[in-house]
Amino acid sequence: MGQKDITEKLLEDYNDVFADIVNVLLFRGNRIVKEESLKETKVKSQYKAEAGKLHEQERDVAKYWQDGNVLVAICGLENQTAEEKYMPLRVFSYDGASYRRQLLSENDENPIVPVVSLVLHFGMKKWSSPHNLKGVIDIPKELEPYVNDYKANIFNIAFLDDETVQMFQSDFRIVADFFVQKRKNKDYVPDKHKIKHVDEMLKLLQVLTGDDRYNVKFSETEKKEDIKMCDVMERAVNKGKEEERINSIKVLVSSLEEFGISSEAIIEKIMEKFNFSRDEATKYVNK
Repeated sequence: MGQKDITEKLLEDYNDVFADIVNVLLFRGNRIVKEESLKETKVKSQYKAEAGKLHEQERDVAKYWQDGNVLVAICGLENQTAEEKYMPLRVFSYDGASYRRQLLSENDENPIVPVVSLVLHFGMKKWSSPHNLKGVIDIPKELEPYVNDYKANIFNIAFLDDETVQMFQSDFRIVADFFVQKRKNKDYVPDKHKIKHVDEMLKLLQVLTGDDRYNVKFSETEKKEDIKMCDVMERAVNKGKEEERINSIKVLVSSLEEFGISSEAIIEKIMEKFNFSRDEATKYVNK
């Protein structure tokens, strides 16, 4: 699995975040699923394709939902930054694998429980591809009544209304608010909600937006304080300015070198233009 795939799952794998997403999107904010009622389950499954070759598929995040020792359901989350035409088919295969695993369970006295998958779409346009299985396959008219349909539960995060966003109680509220604001206003105004899982939330934003400015670090001491998105944005802006300055220096050095300017003269120019010490300027020359 690629690092990007691992990174985007870290925040949602926390039980408080997972339960919050399910409770808001499925139950309108009612705290039906408790954080402590969620247990880990397998996200990988295998299937045989052509010529009997074994393949592996993997959900983004999945949890057992239990009431005491009684299994209630299996819930899964899938992140999408762009539409995928065959998403209903993917969900169908994930859910089918979960049902099959239950059938093959050694304890056949356990009842089969429902499997529910939520697709979280973070695009700036609403999902326009089909949400159901019949919408993505060609079915002869004569067979249509006999082909079972299957629906993918797709949620357009950037199009959630303000009331729904306010229902979130975990760090996902910040994520949802971020995408809603970016769609509406382009400019993001951070709220005062404290971030609990700082590193994981920032990694998710970095992956979903493709913006490396959110790859910022906070010390363990800082994390003990109330870190909010305004702190993140300030650090991200400063990082962006620093990256722009570094790029400007690199362009300047490259241009002067092409004209045959000596290293000493280039160092002097960097010191003058960027108010650097000799040691700081020297780092950018003859790399």
